[in-house]
Amino acid sequence: MRTIIQSLEESKIREVANAGLGREGVLPFWFGESDEVTPQFIREAAIESLRAGETFYSHNLGLPALREAVAQYASRLHQPISADRIGIAAGGVNALMLACQTLLDAGDEVVAVTPVWPNLTAQPAIMGAKVRCVSLVPDAHGAWQLDMNQLLGAVTAKTKLLILNAPNNPTGWTLTRAEQEAILAHCRNTGTWILADEVYERLYYGGDTKNGCAPSFLDIANPQDRVIAVGSMSKSFLMTGWRVGWLAMPEGMSAQVGKLIEFNTSCSPVFIQKAAALALQRTEEVTPRIVAHLHQCRDKLIKLLQETQGVKVAAAPGGMYAFFQIEGHTDALQTAKRLVLEAGIGLAPGNAFAPEGEGWLRWCFASKDLSRLDEGVQRLQAWLSQQK
Repeated sequence: MRTIIQSLEESKIREVANAGLGREGVLPFWFGESDEVTPQFIREAAIESLRAGETFYSHNLGLPALREAVAQYASRLHQPISADRIGIAAGGVNALMLACQTLLDAGDEVVAVTPVWPNLTAQPAIMGAKVRCVSLVPDAHGAWQLDMNQLLGAVTAKTKLLILNAPNNPTGWTLTRAEQEAILAHCRNTGTWILADEVYERLYYGGDTKNGCAPSFLDIANPQDRVIAVGSMSKSFLMTGWRVGWLAMPEGMSAQVGKLIEFNTSCSPVFIQKAAALALQRTEEVTPRIVAHLHQCRDKLIKLLQETQGVKVAAAPGGMYAFFQIEGHTDALQTAKRLVLEAGIGLAPGNAFAPEGEGWLRWCFASKDLSRLDEGVQRLQAWLSQQK
């Protein structure tokens, strides 16, 4: 067995969840998904496809209809993009891994901005790349910021790939347009590829960009730029368990990615692709409502946490998480486990996302019923009062 595989850490989020799964009365906020089911019309589209007997292989890169639907969807949000630059993957995580498999050789240098979903630093490491991290830094109020000089100084001609997740999991930090332009210009000079994990782009509450969507590299990159942007149906279409995502690639790259899909999954299931295509065609029936509701959830939870003595938290411009500190509780994993067992609240430990997340906790606020957030904070406050 490869040494790098043996050295991979098991998920600390799963470690906390395993301590709580099956325990009666635990409120789970640990995973990055809503507790609301996929809309009925999307589920019905998959059922109809199965009833029609569409149970066979499809093109490696995805059904032409779905690739076209993704291209049209992305073109409405950003610059026009053609379907031949789109590849369908078995979820956003598969799309990200495909990008790493396409670009990285053993020994290549990769720079990643952290804290971040741990898959994004593990995937290049699995390929044998050397991962260097540039950390976001929290201000006095708990809002995380990027030191652009530090990032641009870290990305040199030796850097094969820069990995960015914005809006960010877990902090909610989001790149500005000016920062993206500076990063793209710098990477053009160094010859560095950009892998942009933009699965949270629609979960944006800044309201200062086109269609309320977070700034995207697809807004500014030309078709020849070394930029791969990854999208997913999971977050903004309530389709986490369906496992369908995509890569938006430079011109001429899709055939190579298609070969890798063959060796990974062969293709995504047809009935899932049919449902995804319909969801994208009817996105205005789904996503605006979801985003508006999540905005309410964010504002409610942040207000309640800010009113809780000893808690430091800021309202992030994007994503579906509150990332916060509790005064005096510096061991995130131990605190998260205690909250499961002693308070019945399931949160993710911040050090699951990077060492600099130690002492922080992530709370997914994507709750269909806002009263669950009230109950969760009440349990937290009661637990904190018992610690005195």
